[in-house]
Amino acid sequence: MSESSISKLRVGQGFDIHRFADDDRPLVLGGVNIPGERGLHGHSDADAVAHAVSDALLGAAGLGDIGQHFPDTDPQWKGANSVHILREVVAKVHAAGWRVSNVDVNVICERPKIAPYREAMQTNLTGVVGASVSIKGRRAEGLGSIGRVEGIACIAVALLVA
Repeated sequence: MSESSISKLRVGQGFDIHRFADDDRPLVLGGVNIPGERGLHGHSDADAVAHAVSDALLGAAGLGDIGQHFPDTDPQWKGANSVHILREVVAKVHAAGWRVSNVDVNVICERPKIAPYREAMQTNLTGVVGASVSIKGRRAEGLGSIGRVEGIACIAVALLVA
């Protein structure tokens, strides 16, 4: 692969973690409402999947992170739909001259089970991102705060092409 073709590829990594909320917030992951589960604590809707994907895309494009663009100190983003935030991130990535090749996401949690919602999350996010988004569920095997069912973490990797 030549140096010029390599310079047209950029990889970004995103991470997000939220603890479970003490109130009756709905649980939203990848834009999917998951019934019967505790929601996550956060300034927006706390969709950890959409947040990790947003950070991966912003990082790959060299545009900073989600906190710079959508700070939790700004009341405009209170309760915001994170899929709408992701849509704005994709527009910023495109404006910077990049397009998304693919995104890969690991959702780390003891509950809920991700498999029943995987396809809906992939469909939602693929539609917003305009490229393949794969979702995988992983357990923490009882280790740490995630293993004690205190919250959910997500890791995303995005590949951009010029």
